[in-house]
Amino acid sequence: MEWIRNIKEIEARFDKLSEELSDPSLLADQRAYQRCARQHSEIASIVEKYRFWKDLERQIEATRSMLDEPDPEIAQMAAEELNSLQVTQGLLAKEIRGLLLPVDPADEKGAVLEIRAGTGGDEATLFAHEIYRMYCKYAEMQSWTIEVTSRNDSEKGGIKELIALVTGRRVYSKLKFESGVHRVQRVPKTESQGRVHTSAVTVAVLPQADEVDIAIDESEIRIDTYCSSGPGGQSVNTTYSAVRITHLPTGLVVTCQDEKSQIKNRKKALQVLRSRLYEIERERQHAEQAQKRRAMVRTGDRSEKIRTYNFPEMRVTDHRIGLKVHQLTQVLDGDLDILIEPLTAAQQTEALAAHAA
Repeated sequence: MEWIRNIKEIEARFDKLSEELSDPSLLADQRAYQRCARQHSEIASIVEKYRFWKDLERQIEATRSMLDEPDPEIAQMAAEELNSLQVTQGLLAKEIRGLLLPVDPADEKGAVLEIRAGTGGDEATLFAHEIYRMYCKYAEMQSWTIEVTSRNDSEKGGIKELIALVTGRRVYSKLKFESGVHRVQRVPKTESQGRVHTSAVTVAVLPQADEVDIAIDESEIRIDTYCSSGPGGQSVNTTYSAVRITHLPTGLVVTCQDEKSQIKNRKKALQVLRSRLYEIERERQHAEQAQKRRAMVRTGDRSEKIRTYNFPEMRVTDHRIGLKVHQLTQVLDGDLDILIEPLTAAQQTEALAAHAA
């Protein structure tokens, strides 16, 4: 069986990583130690299941030898036990094959959430505010935290642009399907004729990267400080707490003025910059995998129309898998699992089919 050969290689890798982690000299290089520990943790579960599978294999062989017992009662018991062991082993093998599918290492990470109003003027900014509220509600349900790093509001009380850090357990694995164009169809409050308008909001979700993933050379960045603007009390426009970081090799610019502390703003801005550089590298790798890029359930493409929120029909449509739910209010109140779970299942089905092929 092909999967057994693959998992034997993983088991050998696991044993090698275990030896490296027990080597005291590895502690001298914290980045190398963290990378090794993370890789060890990622495959520990699958190795544990495989070793249980091997134990079942030994039990099956021992039980099969009892089928020829002269005592018919013992032979019958052995047959029943053998059937139970084989069923358990078969289910475990199926689970292991699923775990052998390529796993996105970013799934365990937090996320950088970027929301921008698109076509539709003031109506788009108002819907951007509702989209942000939707993610805040969902984060609350998941016990995540959201920290805004930069925000640009419209005169009508909407959001022109917002960038936030979302921290918690498996944030990116849940939110990665949200990247793309979110379209809304409804009658704006400013529409006197009662006509339905179409507006759009762009959402981008990037995995948070730490120093183990992306190391930023201090010589490759320029840091400027300036006075904050907007709400914030007496410190606004009086202290140079806002931070602008320019990554010279790529030209990427990140700003943060959410905190009154320049140090905290610098830390948040570096986090966003690191995540954007990490995403650039991921996109480069994905571009080399043409088949994966053509998959039905895509993530990360902010130019793709992925979802429509239709208010007259109280319907939400996800265009990637043709999913339609008439639960618009629940979705905007944060019940995103209605959409995320079918998307996750569709992606796993595609991966299993590709693996079988």
